[in-house]
Amino acid sequence: MTTDTGTGSAAATTPSPVPDAGPDPNRFDEAVSVARALHASLSRVLLGTPGAVTAAVVAALAGSHLLIEDVPGVGKTVLARSLATTIGASLSRIQGHPDLLPSDVTGVSVYASERGTWEFRPGPVFAHVVLLDELNRTPPRTQSALLEAMEEHQVTVDGESWPLPRPHLVIATQNPIGQLGTYPLVESQLDRFGLSTSIGYPDAEVETRLVLHNGGRYALDSLAPVCHPAQWEQVIDTTGSVRVVTPVAAYAVSLVRATRSVGTVRLGASPRAAISLIRAAQAYAVLSGRDYVTPEDVQAVAGPCLTHRLVTETTGDDRHALVRQIVAATPVPRP
Repeated sequence: MTTDTGTGSAAATTPSPVPDAGPDPNRFDEAVSVARALHASLSRVLLGTPGAVTAAVVAALAGSHLLIEDVPGVGKTVLARSLATTIGASLSRIQGHPDLLPSDVTGVSVYASERGTWEFRPGPVFAHVVLLDELNRTPPRTQSALLEAMEEHQVTVDGESWPLPRPHLVIATQNPIGQLGTYPLVESQLDRFGLSTSIGYPDAEVETRLVLHNGGRYALDSLAPVCHPAQWEQVIDTTGSVRVVTPVAAYAVSLVRATRSVGTVRLGASPRAAISLIRAAQAYAVLSGRDYVTPEDVQAVAGPCLTHRLVTETTGDDRHALVRQIVAATPVPRP
């Protein structure tokens, strides 16, 4: 943003618009190739779960964090491991439990007596992909240790900030059924997840295939990277340059704003949600092989982007149904 020069010009204090020239064709073709290879690899491991696979790929392309809400044993950890392996990234796993301390996540400063200095020893959050299993079993103090990491891509320990690897993706899981010994995620935590998804129980045929293939682990063992972290970061940058015309951006904003006026919703989606929605729509467009975003792209990712951000009057409210109703009721821009 340019600073005010005292001329009184409105342009001097208004951010420049995002260029609409679109991505570089060569880089875009590479991004599409990586996206489709990533989707194909995950689909070989996660059988019968196209929605969860797509959400994971969209999160990776958009550089967004992913929340997986589902019961134990349906493949949440396998999905995270498959994603990290396929993008050739480092992976760390943190098991959530009530005794987990913030320093167990971020790292800690230790005194090196031989040198007479304090040295920082990075925690498991210093990986490209961080799997935090059963996040809601960690106490609020530990959950808050992730807020800075997820938003600012750094952690601060003893007054000193340490940058995290780029790209950086947090995949957290939580069991929405068993609430004994859990700590509900606060709204600011939920809002930092770009997308949420669930895997669900497979049908009988897919479950039989899972049994025969050891829950997809045989396929996981044979996965090969389709890119490397530097290439993954370039794909994220290319995804961010996919064209979004003003009417489509306004449509995404309309969906987000509509969540704030639904009678059963106590807290609707934030402006950060609108940004995440557009980023996810850009990623969905790349996966579809297009260098521009359509209203249908926004609709396709509206549920994963908005559902987990809504705070409703009762826990039994169907947030997915609310988002579907909002999408159905909001006018769609047409050329």
